[in-house]
Amino acid sequence: MLSVRVTPGAAADRIDGIIARDDGSRHLALRVRAVPDKGAANKAVCTLVARAFGLPASSVTLAAGTTSRQKRLHLAGDPETLVKQLNRL
Repeated sequence: MLSVRVTPGAAADRIDGIIARDDGSRHLALRVRAVPDKGAANKAVCTLVARAFGLPASSVTLAAGTTSRQKRLHLAGDPETLVKQLNRL
């Protein structure tokens, strides 16, 4: 599971890095060009994360936060490899 915070309607799709929140939790900050209409931004988030982690698009699914900027994604793959990819970001 990966926690992300999404900014839709951005100028470009990109990952801004890991951000610490006031409560001590951390999340991956993302920007996507897609607007939050009919799931377009959610699909763009999954595609961006899949590319960044070197996964097929079908390996990243939205687990929570369909209408929120705060989302939880499920990444299917080897946990050790995924952690290495996350640290690279």
